[in-house]
Amino acid sequence: MRRRLLLVLLLFSAAAVAAFAVPLLSATAAERTQRFALGRTGDLDRFAALAQQAASTGDDTALVTEVAAYAELYGEAVVVVDARRRAVARAGLAADDPALAGVLDAALRDQPAPPVPTVTPWSSGTVVFARPVGTGTRVAGAVVLRASVDRAAADVALRWLWVLGGALAAGLGSVLLVLAVARWLLRPLAELAAGVRAVAAGERRAHVPERSGPPEVRELSEQFNRMSDAVTEAADQQRRLVADASHQLRNPMAALRLRLDTLGGHVAPGGARSYAAAVAEVERLESLLDGLLALASAESTATEVAAGGREPGLADAGAVAVDRADFWQVPSPVVPALPVLVRCPESELSQVLDVVLDNAVKYGGGRVEVSVGADRAAGVGWVRVADDGPGLTDAELALATDRFWRGRSDRPGTGLGLAIADRLVRAHGGALELSSTGGLVARVVLPLEPAL
Repeated sequence: MRRRLLLVLLLFSAAAVAAFAVPLLSATAAERTQRFALGRTGDLDRFAALAQQAASTGDDTALVTEVAAYAELYGEAVVVVDARRRAVARAGLAADDPALAGVLDAALRDQPAPPVPTVTPWSSGTVVFARPVGTGTRVAGAVVLRASVDRAAADVALRWLWVLGGALAAGLGSVLLVLAVARWLLRPLAELAAGVRAVAAGERRAHVPERSGPPEVRELSEQFNRMSDAVTEAADQQRRLVADASHQLRNPMAALRLRLDTLGGHVAPGGARSYAAAVAEVERLESLLDGLLALASAESTATEVAAGGREPGLADAGAVAVDRADFWQVPSPVVPALPVLVRCPESELSQVLDVVLDNAVKYGGGRVEVSVGADRAAGVGWVRVADDGPGLTDAELALATDRFWRGRSDRPGTGLGLAIADRLVRAHGGALELSSTGGLVARVVLPLEPAL
């Protein structure tokens, strides 16, 4: 964005400076060319008047003297001829010079002279001016003057240097202005981007300055700071809610279970069935409460990670998989030679694998396979748990991680296990992938530790 903005502003500034400088250069050259032509035209008029006077009086002394003085003073050649092309006065030019034939013919025919080419700094050489001598349509001769453009070209070059110097100064000023404007516009956006990266990296209450940039960007900075505070506060409140709920609900449940256990030896035979049903319901409530608190804790973890309240932990996926496979008494997985360090605390990865292995042992049939691997090019590691049970249909796979969903009503459980595992894995940037190919396959995918 910075490059595009600078490119647009610099191109606009260059176009503005060029629109100012190019016409000024052209006008400067045209003005100096006009003065050059007018000066030489005035000299021709003076020589023509002296030639007319000499023709009427028969005395050409003044004309000859003036032509010689002019040539000596300005270094420019002049020749004055009569109607028969005979030289009346000359200095540096000959009437029979072949280069002057066309110019003399045009002047003696009283034809207008061609315009003088525009003088530029690289112009050189001479320009020939001619004027008829006489009054009205009666031409008594002609005056030819050959003038050098070197001095006029030097003047144009000097003026062009001033113009180009001014254009360069204006261009530098425009560049400085463009850089200042770009910095004023883009610096707050860069600070906002840094604030977003800080939140993503785990910084709590990441703030950005609110007093720089345009009003719209300042307002956006204020809203970002409020959002950062709100997300952090929401994570804190959710964490406190989980802790308070765990304390306030577990104590009454434990007391209720204690009272039921105490009553166990005093129940009459007629109430034994109801007592057993009550104990089963309490056990189901305990299991449900444990699942709800675990789910709330998983979602709190996701919020904390998003708000930057928890630094990501690392776990050796192979070591954790071996430990949980041993606990659930299933064949130990084959672990890669290189450690598979994933961005997830060991306790939470163990909790996820316990859920997946519990499902595989309960519903999967007689064979459970656990494997560990990594795709280091993609930056992910995985633990795969497969069973040879009935599996799930496509419709059931889509619902398997929903809360309280149970595939078959006769299966024990709360329907929260896979939901908890899914929330925990996604909290750390991973995914719980479920598929059914001759059984249920659960693949826990987590990002690897970044390479140093």
